[in-house]
Amino acid sequence: MARKFSVFDQVAKLRERYYRALPGKESLIKVINEAEIPEHVYNSNAIENSTLSLEETEKILLQIDLDRFVSERELFEAKNLARVMDYIDTKAKDAELSLSQILFLHKMLISNIRDEIAGRFRAEGEWVRVGTHIGADPNDIDRLLTDMLIEYHATKDAHIVSRIAKLHLSFEYIHPFCDGNGRIGRAVNNYELIREGYVPINIAFAHRARYYEAFREHEQRGSVHIMEEIIGRALTESYHRRLAYMEGKHVISLPEYAKAHKQSLSNVINKAHRQTIPAFREKGEWKIAADA
Repeated sequence: MARKFSVFDQVAKLRERYYRALPGKESLIKVINEAEIPEHVYNSNAIENSTLSLEETEKILLQIDLDRFVSERELFEAKNLARVMDYIDTKAKDAELSLSQILFLHKMLISNIRDEIAGRFRAEGEWVRVGTHIGADPNDIDRLLTDMLIEYHATKDAHIVSRIAKLHLSFEYIHPFCDGNGRIGRAVNNYELIREGYVPINIAFAHRARYYEAFREHEQRGSVHIMEEIIGRALTESYHRRLAYMEGKHVISLPEYAKAHKQSLSNVINKAHRQTIPAFREKGEWKIAADA
């Protein structure tokens, strides 16, 4: 419990720092958000077993030819998810999340991939399975998602990390679509974070095993602790990245930081993953402010 409140307190302090540093830095934040899109796309698609590397994802979004053949599906998965992320960044504050908004995001994501299911929930007889978990009865999807959103909006007094963790677990438990549930679920996380005045998060492919463990924990014990840990660390990392640049810090690689502080690199990387130092990933490489 103490660790949970520590993360909650850390997020609150970082958010306060962020808004103190924000005036006059809005254009910088826009650049950072745009630069993160390929990373968000790569990680979210990689969690769903895409074979694209981060470099290949960047090339696709920049319309640069790849050195190998990739399927049309993977090309559209990258391009479409980038459109979703850009839309969320610019439009999340304009409209409250609703079932129609979720359907719109899904249509944007799945268009040109599986047009017959794009922008609609699973219909009667359309069942999905993830591991041993079977998604909700298609006849119950509208009701369950409506209840999910009502519960989310009714818990304004709870910490954002806890609320997003519960929202994400609920959405994935329902699994309302025939395809694209994970990517839309992670997009919905950022829709709500941005809408409520927080920064977007990037759930890293490197943490996929822990991420899947969070779903097992929720299904078997009804617990949200692991997902809170994942969301909390992703949120602090996102703030650390922005604050390093907003506050004009000299940013260095983690190996440089470890050498300067006479610490083992493995120890420093472990601290970065646990977010007990203000490290952040940029194009897959851990970095940190030199004076951290």
